[in-house]
Amino acid sequence: MSFARVRALVVVGVLAVFALVFVVAAIVKDSQGDAGVAGGCPEGWPMADVALREPKDVKINVLNATDEVGQAGSTADDFRNRKFQVQKVGDEKKGVDGVAVLRFGPKGVGSAHLLRAYFLNNADQAYDPKRKDDTVDVVLGNGFAQLATTTEVNQSLGDLGSPVAPVGSCPMPVDK
Repeated sequence: MSFARVRALVVVGVLAVFALVFVVAAIVKDSQGDAGVAGGCPEGWPMADVALREPKDVKINVLNATDEVGQAGSTADDFRNRKFQVQKVGDEKKGVDGVAVLRFGPKGVGSAHLLRAYFLNNADQAYDPKRKDDTVDVVLGNGFAQLATTTEVNQSLGDLGSPVAPVGSCPMPVDK
């Protein structure tokens, strides 16, 4: 083997050792291990459950704020057929002009994110930091026609990305 080839192998070996040392040091001294979770949460802020739920784990109340009688009942049946846990079906006193309004608290953030996909991201959100349950109120508005198909829901979820903690809350650690 020639001297030039030996010198090249030594240089490559030294560079590999330096790279390994820097990678190990970066991993060991990482100060952002809890970035994005409750580690840096201001005291008193609610912990938002940002885990994306399966439909079978989502509890909803379906409320009719449209001019059409019985809209909440038929939509609740559609949600039941899609394996959602429908808790209550009723009427809302105040009318809604848009497609729907999703009302939820910190424990319902991931569930509301999933429900947004069923309205193709056309549902308004009403976050209440004082709400203690994980149920999401689905208030149907005059702009509502029907729920999205399974394919449309999957595409909409891809467009929406991951659930994000609302302003004034902190994301709950995943392992809790």
